[in-house]
Amino acid sequence: MSRYTDASCRVCRREGVKLFLKGDRCFSEKCAVDRRAFPPGQHGQTGRKKPTEYAVRLREKQKTRKAYGLLETQFRNYFDKAAREHGVTGQRLLQLLETRLDNIVYRLGFASSRKAARQLVSHRHILVNDRLVDVPSSVLRVGDVVRVKERSRQLDTIHASLRVASQRPSVPWLDLDKTTLTGRLLEMPLRESIPTPVQEQLIIELYSK
Repeated sequence: MSRYTDASCRVCRREGVKLFLKGDRCFSEKCAVDRRAFPPGQHGQTGRKKPTEYAVRLREKQKTRKAYGLLETQFRNYFDKAAREHGVTGQRLLQLLETRLDNIVYRLGFASSRKAARQLVSHRHILVNDRLVDVPSSVLRVGDVVRVKERSRQLDTIHASLRVASQRPSVPWLDLDKTTLTGRLLEMPLRESIPTPVQEQLIIELYSK
């Protein structure tokens, strides 16, 4: 499967917003968005022509896709699924993305980034309802319990991430027990409780054309 291998900080600079792709680095003075608040490339500082309406919608989709670490086909499949279901398409799309296992592991603070969370899951460190799950794209349901495997509770990366997780926006739809490294999905997240800086309506407009 193809994957993005270029510098993660370039992605944030291109989108003009922190996507927290580098974990702890995003909260430090080394953050590329804070140090160089302009797009990468030779024309980044000289300015570019005013983007078209299509370009604005495309950038919003790309920003969201890269924030959650998805390939184009994966993201489009989530949109198509959200469009088929009842409810507001934009909110349903974000709910599907937020309830992915890798995102839940990240939101709970077990990993410093979604990329690191995918690695924890694929390396078989995470249990869901006391069953080993190694598929990062698994979608959780309300009431599901996510737990770090007992043998993995001493991993330095997990405890280091938990120490700085308080700097990230908290979400009311997850419950965390730091003592047992256990989290529970309390409810489906509403749009106002999803701290992702995205205008989902622009994505709907892009795909609706």
